[in-house]
Amino acid sequence: MGIKERQERDREAVRRAILDAARELFVNEGFQNVSIRKIAERIEYSPAAIYGYFAGKDDIFFALAEEGFRLLGDPAAVRHDPQLQDAPPLERIRAVFWRLYEFSREQPQYFALMFVERSVPRISREYERFAFAREMKQHIIEELRACIEAGDLPHTVDPHIATRALMVGVLGVALLNLSERLLPGENPDLLAADVLNLTLAGLQSGVTLRSPRGVGCALDAAEPAADARQSVVEGGLPPRAAQAS
Repeated sequence: MGIKERQERDREAVRRAILDAARELFVNEGFQNVSIRKIAERIEYSPAAIYGYFAGKDDIFFALAEEGFRLLGDPAAVRHDPQLQDAPPLERIRAVFWRLYEFSREQPQYFALMFVERSVPRISREYERFAFAREMKQHIIEELRACIEAGDLPHTVDPHIATRALMVGVLGVALLNLSERLLPGENPDLLAADVLNLTLAGLQSGVTLRSPRGVGCALDAAEPAADARQSVVEGGLPPRAAQAS
């Protein structure tokens, strides 16, 4: 390995350490309570060294959010899943939103930062950086339109509002689970499946959707989850959930 390759490897290792330390601190202590100095202390570097990698705390968050969206994955991938390749559009929609719920279980820290923490910068501030997030939203809308064309959903359904309704339902169950607010004996997976099935059944029934279209990315921080943040320990997830990442 040459000197340049070794330097690049070492630099990437430090960048990774910064992001990992920041993610844990943001979740456990709250974004607004974490400073560059505190991140530097966690990895035993100077604050000046951190600025050699990131312009500031906001930039660190945006890098983490970008990673989170990539971990969540591309909804279009369901079309290439052998089990879903020839499935009806409605089943592909179900798979996309089930993946969002699974993401909350597999990556609770990223989920908390992207959808729960209220003090983080709005992703819409650096919208161009998240072009693939807009593509995610557009794919879901196209799948819902395919459901309408196939006759699985009424023509009165607005795909944009339906996308938001499905997302809010799934995120709500995920938040209840991660904040340990489920009732004794409740199964979060079954509850998430029930909410998803219920929402899809409501859309199929032709229920009137009264909420107006929002402006921005449907994958931006979810307001219902943010409003319920007080059910999460101050600054993020309860220790058990935070450590699950």
